[in-house]
Amino acid sequence: MLSLFHLAKCAEAQAFRLVEHGEVTSTNEEALLRANAGDPGRLWVVAKSQTAGRGRNGRTWSSPAGNLYASLLLLNPALPHKAPELGFVAGIAAAHTIRAILRRGDRVRIKWPNDVLFDGAKCCGILIESALLCDGQLACTAGIGVNCRAHPQNTPYPATDLMAISGNAIEAKQVFAELSGSMAHWLGVWAAGAGFALIRTEWLSLASGVGTRVRVALPSHTIEGIFRTIDASGRLVLERPGETLTIGAGDVFQCIVS
Repeated sequence: MLSLFHLAKCAEAQAFRLVEHGEVTSTNEEALLRANAGDPGRLWVVAKSQTAGRGRNGRTWSSPAGNLYASLLLLNPALPHKAPELGFVAGIAAAHTIRAILRRGDRVRIKWPNDVLFDGAKCCGILIESALLCDGQLACTAGIGVNCRAHPQNTPYPATDLMAISGNAIEAKQVFAELSGSMAHWLGVWAAGAGFALIRTEWLSLASGVGTRVRVALPSHTIEGIFRTIDASGRLVLERPGETLTIGAGDVFQCIVS
């Protein structure tokens, strides 16, 4: 198969690698299969389409041809308790990628924990998955899906795509080249968890909804409060009358005008 995707030169210089597929069940699944087969990591798995793409909490991720489906496989990227921070690294890298492609600056934001929005509509989703391999190594995949030419309808909150935003055809290969360089840079800043304070500061500068009233959907109920910040572990800090809560997992579905 003729290769369409290419790594940024800075990613190549840092020994990242790339494998390209026409169609896979999901790029995350393919990356983890490769890890179990002995791949050393720093591998991007990219596909033109997915037959069983998935998002957070097991949701289906619409995967038509023309959008970007890419997963970065890393082995032992950090100590296990620091590995979830990879989601914030990927969110920052994706947000900067889309800002560079669209040249729209502040209109591109991140919704906690790591969805990328344009004017409040989702254009990129990220799924971090990990597995403990038979040899004791931790394999982590950062799956990144970017709506380049199409976006799903009837979603819990608005979605969009880069072509709809720009009015021009934006190729997945262009987005991937930018993303591979951005991810290499921000992984260096993160420094296997030692630099998470810098990642946290950058994430907050890109965040959507800080200081506003939000609704957070938890597994068993929904709560409201003021989104104040994220803590040193990346948990959402929600201020409510008489209490301050830290939330490790949930969905921020909308900001509510006070």
